[in-house]
Amino acid sequence: MTPLSRERLLWAVALATPGTMTESTYRPLIEQAFENRELLKKSEHKAAVEWAIGALDQGEIRVASQVSPGEWTTHAWVKQAVLLYFGVTTMEELSAGPMNFYDKLPIKKNLKEAGVRVVPPGTVRYGAHMEPGTVLMPGYVNIGAYVAEGTMVDTWATVGSCAQIGKNCHLSGGVGIGGVLEPPSAQPVIIEDGCFIGSRVIIVEGFMIESEAVIGAGVTLTSSTAVIDVTGPEPKELRGRIPARSVVIPGMRKKKFPAGEFMIPAAFIIGQRKESTDKKTSLNAALRDFNVAV
Repeated sequence: MTPLSRERLLWAVALATPGTMTESTYRPLIEQAFENRELLKKSEHKAAVEWAIGALDQGEIRVASQVSPGEWTTHAWVKQAVLLYFGVTTMEELSAGPMNFYDKLPIKKNLKEAGVRVVPPGTVRYGAHMEPGTVLMPGYVNIGAYVAEGTMVDTWATVGSCAQIGKNCHLSGGVGIGGVLEPPSAQPVIIEDGCFIGSRVIIVEGFMIESEAVIGAGVTLTSSTAVIDVTGPEPKELRGRIPARSVVIPGMRKKKFPAGEFMIPAAFIIGQRKESTDKKTSLNAALRDFNVAV
């Protein structure tokens, strides 16, 4: 008799022992299939990918997890599963009331049981997780994303693939949170607890917004955006993140090009939310004191 390979042995043990199908069983199969897509033809590798997306959908696993304030770990194997999932699904006609779709992923179901409010025609894709108490106005939440309790995704706001949104946040109308699927090791966009993101803000390329920050309307944050703290006697430049409790507005800075000197977009940190007030009062104070548009 031919000896079982390691992955087939894991699969056989998992099938024989209900309740043992966990990350330790499936992660190696997903990582192997990502290196060799031919393995997706095998039932155990396909099942591993399907398990991961189902676990993402239920919030049992996440693309990234918080280690400490401002510090997160990205789980590349979970993002690998998301990428592989498109290879094991087929295009199908879908419907939601009078609306029709043609896609590889179904729409998230059982929202009532999950305690999630979705206002038509808001859409949550299968493989995204929204905690109880979240609200989605007519916006969009993509596969791999996680939206924590008490957060509102307002009208025409989008939460891209694998983005991580914390508790009690408000993504205002038209906010664009970018998706980060490749490379699998790349950090997704992360917005920590208690943040207010103003209208038409764009946050992409794995940018991090630390807890309780206020981002004024129209700010664009990318990996190359200069974030300039102008609260002290000299400007301080940051990249890739907004520190906790910062109040941020759009700005411009000069940059030299071969054709001359021109103004390019930047983001200015103009103050901090006060520790002495509660979150709601602090937010109102920030908008009033710093004249931040929302």
